[in-house]
Amino acid sequence: MDFSPTEWERAVAFHGHSCPGLAIGYRAAKIALRELAAGRAGDEELVAIVETDACGVDAIQALTGCTLGKGNLLYRDYGKHVFTIGDRKTGAAVRVALKSGAWQEDESYRSLRERVFSGQATPAEKELYGRYQEQRLQHILEAPEEEVFKAEHVELAMPAKARLFNSVTCAFCGEPVAEVRARVKEGRYACIPCAENYSRGWGVK
Repeated sequence: MDFSPTEWERAVAFHGHSCPGLAIGYRAAKIALRELAAGRAGDEELVAIVETDACGVDAIQALTGCTLGKGNLLYRDYGKHVFTIGDRKTGAAVRVALKSGAWQEDESYRSLRERVFSGQATPAEKELYGRYQEQRLQHILEAPEEEVFKAEHVELAMPAKARLFNSVTCAFCGEPVAEVRARVKEGRYACIPCAENYSRGWGVK
């Protein structure tokens, strides 16, 4: 693969540590940028739609320049390692998905992970888990692309660019809130946390 130590280090620095999940996002970003013949976005030239909130999203942000703050990173809560990157200039888009089987998790691994994250693992178990994670990371970074990912050019209706909105002051907590997100309570502006929900079971906020 086209591995760049500088870009990998950038992703690790942004995320805080190296891990298999970050490696997934790193390779997905590299694949998408290659297929789009694009570089890192300085503004909103690219848009990313991510279907997970896991570690790989940080690599997508670091490499593509699509970030939540710029408004060109959109999150879909699907729980899938799927990343779609679109180029506003050309209209082209690439969807990169982790393949089934690329991330093997047997029962012993899941049990070990549970012990580590619950704080019950012994030092030996922690060391073993670390070795497993390093092996997974290297496999994701080094395995042939077609073994780990499915990449395809797709049609993408480009989302509108991020907009700037005026702020109003919540009459109840005194904090500014974007006008488009404000509610009205007792005839006055209210932020969402201060507004009372009235749903009658319908889940309307």
